[in-house]
Amino acid sequence: MKPLLKRLLSLLIVVGATGTAVYVVLMPQMQNQLGMGAGKRGKMAGDLPVPVAVGNAQLSDVPVYLNGVGTARARNTVTVRPQVDGRIMSIKFREGQDVKKGDVLALIDPATYQAALDQAIAKKALDEAQLGNAQRDLERYSRLSNLSVAEKTLDTQKALVAQLTAQLKQDDAAIASARTTLEYTTIVSPIDGRTGIRLVDEGNIVRGADASSAIVTITEVRPIAAIFTLPQQQLGQVNAAAAAGPVKVDVLDADGRTVLDTGMLQVVDNQVDQSTGTVRMKAEFPNADLKLWPGQFVNVRVLIDTLKQVVVIPTPAVQRGPNGTFTYVVSEDKASLRLITVGLQTENLAVITKGVSPQDIVVTSGFARLKDGARVILPGQPADRPAGPGKKGPSVSTTDPAGQGKSDGQSNFRTACGGDLAKLCPNVERNREAIRACLQSHKDALSPACRNVLSDSGTRKSREADAGRNDGTATP
Repeated sequence: MKPLLKRLLSLLIVVGATGTAVYVVLMPQMQNQLGMGAGKRGKMAGDLPVPVAVGNAQLSDVPVYLNGVGTARARNTVTVRPQVDGRIMSIKFREGQDVKKGDVLALIDPATYQAALDQAIAKKALDEAQLGNAQRDLERYSRLSNLSVAEKTLDTQKALVAQLTAQLKQDDAAIASARTTLEYTTIVSPIDGRTGIRLVDEGNIVRGADASSAIVTITEVRPIAAIFTLPQQQLGQVNAAAAAGPVKVDVLDADGRTVLDTGMLQVVDNQVDQSTGTVRMKAEFPNADLKLWPGQFVNVRVLIDTLKQVVVIPTPAVQRGPNGTFTYVVSEDKASLRLITVGLQTENLAVITKGVSPQDIVVTSGFARLKDGARVILPGQPADRPAGPGKKGPSVSTTDPAGQGKSDGQSNFRTACGGDLAKLCPNVERNREAIRACLQSHKDALSPACRNVLSDSGTRKSREADAGRNDGTATP
């Protein structure tokens, strides 16, 4: 039994040693082969052109805005209250109705106040009669001689006439007061605006001295105002813009993009709120479409300047790295990295003060495999990719002049017509015949370089066809 165990143990030791030797000898070769295959694949992937989306740098006028938040407020708000006591006879408005200044809103029972006016008018008539009699007596006394009428009697009559004349003036004032009080029984709108919810119903007793006896609240919503705040650091820019002329203000929707209305800055508050470091401002808007409502939260932007004819590129083209801000500029199907200086950046555009010229083509998308000097494929441009593993690419002999000329022609075609393809044929099918047909259909709009390449290509095809016929290899 023991000899069998010894032989079995010896066999296991030999098998283990043999396996270890095989692993040590063969594993480096396998790793080298795998590494070479991965390296080849990585190299081929690195050599592939990178598909990108592009945009054009151009000169443009760029507005400069300051953004703030605030609330819309009615330009005027009036709480309509009764000025006399009485019972509400009728309500003459509908809730939410647009009213004009002077429109009747409600009627209070006028009977008591009409009686007071009639009494004042009657009192004036009585005093007028007494004044007339006193004036006639004064005329009679004046015609008599001093011997017939005592001087004291004449003076007394003159005083009575003056007294009754003053009494008439007092009667006029009493009549005016009674008439005004009577007019207060007809409640009218003091401003143009929109009525709110009715605060009192018909038949209720209201009192002029009671501040809670309100009938309705009217707000003026056309035009409307907006109160908003800006940081105190921007106050100087706003004051400078206001000194140059009227300052335009836009009200934006909650998304910050849709302009609801455009108005003008009316006033900048005369002090900074020290608790928040902001300053309040007020702008006024026509609000013709009633897109703004009192109490509504709004986003506001203030136009303080307009940059004239500056170089702008799409904002996605601006990239940031360890060396600062940069972008990729496409030239002759290659992307080159350029450091840039951004003067102003908005959601859609970036103002470039240094590094990019007008009409440069910049990359806006496709940065994953992009590096300085990499070949790129523009939208609508045919992809000229090298053959991958296990695939045969076009067989072009390096010693065949015709084949070499064909390769050079394709490269020249991409260089000369890449921009024309992106502009004129962005959605054309990506095959050679369809691309050439599209370019031929836009021949008048092509760049001179692309037009020349197409012309040379047509001439070369004609020569090849003639050579084929002479050799007897041309197809019928």
